Amino acid sequence: MKRVQIKRIYDPPETSDGFRVLVDRIWPRGMKKETAAIDVWMKEVAPSTDLRKWFNHEPGKWAAFSKTYKAELKKSPVMNELMEYIKKHKTITLLYSAKDEQHNQAVVLQQFINERLK
Repeated sequence: MKRVQIKRIYDPPETSDGFRVLVDRIWPRGMKKETAAIDVWMKEVAPSTDLRKWFNHEPGKWAAFSKTYKAELKKSPVMNELMEYIKKHKTITLLYSAKDEQHNQAVVLQQFINERLK
């Protein structure tokens, strides 16, 4: 069974993370590339700039953000690339930089991937 988990990029890397994918469009503030320990940075899988700016991590916009982001993911050609990484690795960790652990794009992306894996 494939495991897709999410984690803040600022949390220390662990061997249980498996293949580490950064899913932010913008490089995380204060994070050095050498210490990020990422296997791939897929900024194209992140929400569009317009959607990210509109959402602005406001929980009141969460439902609309999730729905719009999932619609973007359905049309995204890089989703196929991400799914290939998932096929090749037993465990994938989607990394994000947002402070809010319940309302961020990695949560939506994880749900979207798990729906596709069923």
